[in-house]
Amino acid sequence: MTIPASNAQPATEVISLLILQQIMPRAKQAILTQFHEEFNLQMPTYAITTPLRIAAFIAQGAHESGELNSLVENMNYTAPRIVQVWPSRFRTVQDAQPYANNPEKLGNNVYANRMGNGAPETGDGYRYRGRGWFNGTGKGFYQKMTQLTGVDFVTNPDLFATPKYAVMSACVEWNKLNLNPLADVQDFKQITLKINGGYTGLQDRTMYYERAKKALGVQP
Repeated sequence: MTIPASNAQPATEVISLLILQQIMPRAKQAILTQFHEEFNLQMPTYAITTPLRIAAFIAQGAHESGELNSLVENMNYTAPRIVQVWPSRFRTVQDAQPYANNPEKLGNNVYANRMGNGAPETGDGYRYRGRGWFNGTGKGFYQKMTQLTGVDFVTNPDLFATPKYAVMSACVEWNKLNLNPLADVQDFKQITLKINGGYTGLQDRTMYYERAKKALGVQP
């Protein structure tokens, strides 16, 4: 697979910095500029070039990355917040208290023995917590992306949070899941299901989707 180098020049601009600012007004200028460059370098390789495809791709990432402010999952939660996020695992605040403000212990617990991760003592849960434009999570996902791209994300998981590889991994996942046809018919809910495995944050994702379509000139 040929991936454009970060220092290359895009042949055409598929999305402008101004439009990205309209979609993600809370994004910091410096990181937004870096992602703008990578979007224009890499999205054309995967035919993410029409307004509808761009809108869906940017909307999903805007939600998953918190407008580029959360490229690595923050697991530093208070006990009440832990109960809110994982109610089936932590029934009471007292149950969650041992994990409060202890990101590593929390990650190794809640992500253990699933998504390709090992037991809590392996450290996989925290090591392979969510990162990147699409917030890829779990050792299985990091292994899959390593196989698809040839970049060793398993050994170097923090690469997922750098602009080049954050965009690369999202583009490859988008392509692997064959999401362009769904974007063409505006089946945004199905795109969410394929990326998220459910509909977590669907309302927020849809807000970004509508904002992106408007900024890109898609007619209602």
